[in-house]
Amino acid sequence: VVVFSALGKVTNLLEELVELYVHKSPILDDKLNEIKQRHYNIIKELFPIENEIYNIVENLFIEIDWVLEEEPNANFSYDYDQIVSVGELLSSNIMSSFLKINNFANTLIDARDFIKTDNQHQNAIIDWDFTDISIKEKVVNYPVITQGFIGCTSENFTTTLGREGSDFTAAILAYSLNASNLTIWKDVDGVLNADPRFFNKTNLLDNISFTEAIELAFYGAKVIHPKTIQPLQKKGIPLQVRSFINLDNSGTLINNTKKSSKIPYFIVKENQVLISISDNDLSFIIEEHLSWIFSLMSKFNIRLNLMQNSAVSFSICIDNDKYKVPKLIKCLSKRFSVFYNTSLTLYTIRHYTDDSIKFITKDNEILLEQKSRNTVQFVIS
Repeated sequence: VVVFSALGKVTNLLEELVELYVHKSPILDDKLNEIKQRHYNIIKELFPIENEIYNIVENLFIEIDWVLEEEPNANFSYDYDQIVSVGELLSSNIMSSFLKINNFANTLIDARDFIKTDNQHQNAIIDWDFTDISIKEKVVNYPVITQGFIGCTSENFTTTLGREGSDFTAAILAYSLNASNLTIWKDVDGVLNADPRFFNKTNLLDNISFTEAIELAFYGAKVIHPKTIQPLQKKGIPLQVRSFINLDNSGTLINNTKKSSKIPYFIVKENQVLISISDNDLSFIIEEHLSWIFSLMSKFNIRLNLMQNSAVSFSICIDNDKYKVPKLIKCLSKRFSVFYNTSLTLYTIRHYTDDSIKFITKDNEILLEQKSRNTVQFVIS
């Protein structure tokens, strides 16, 4: 089974298209034409003009046109899923057709026919029982090609599983099909101890445990979707993370190994907001307050990256989503005094050392710090 993501940078372009659509921008058509041209340029290089892929691609873009002709939905995440999901449908159709004309027979299956979710758009939750049965029923005529990242509700509305969600789709399939292994192909050599976009010197981790991978993904390591590892761990399915650029490198093996790499692992999350909440009467932040705060975060589908409680205040660090965060702050302000800082960076060091802490904190203003036995985190302005 081969799971395809969208073509390189196309998800970013489609996200830009959603923003332009929601804000009714006059350059909306220009952005859509840019996305169309990127795909048409590729199929013109790969296929004769009579190939059916031209009609398939055109019809997929018509689906986007239909969305753009309607008024934006009150729920931004709904519009996001209906538009951005088309990226995977385009790439998988192109790749399936290309493999066929190169004598690689395959069956193309729409992932929405077997990945069933709730209606939590942009971060949908899998209906495991329904999905497991559907995969076993539908994924049978190998080789199979399908899409990552996307799913479907019981009402047939398209959902997405979160950025980098194609990894998660592959893990779901591996789990349900009792696969012997799963390989994820990336543009890096494997799981590195730091993001090469932020750090000049990085080390490849050749073998790490499922537990360590879950920890790294939880704190925001971008090479693996946070939900990918657990279904693999349940059935002991090894995961190989490899580079489609450097094929000679065997990458990183993630399995039940007992050995542990104790070199510091640096994780960077940009565009963070730190929100500090205190009672208007300067009384204690108690369990009742926390319960209400967490229910709000659940309502707006906001993931907590860091939290810290004191006698009279409660602080949270979250991604600064420009649609969700203002709503959260507005609701919090009805019951509490709320202060917040934006344009922050959250640094996490797993297996920290004194030198690694000095390296991150040198010449930086630390707004919040939290340290446990194996991990330290800093919110830095």
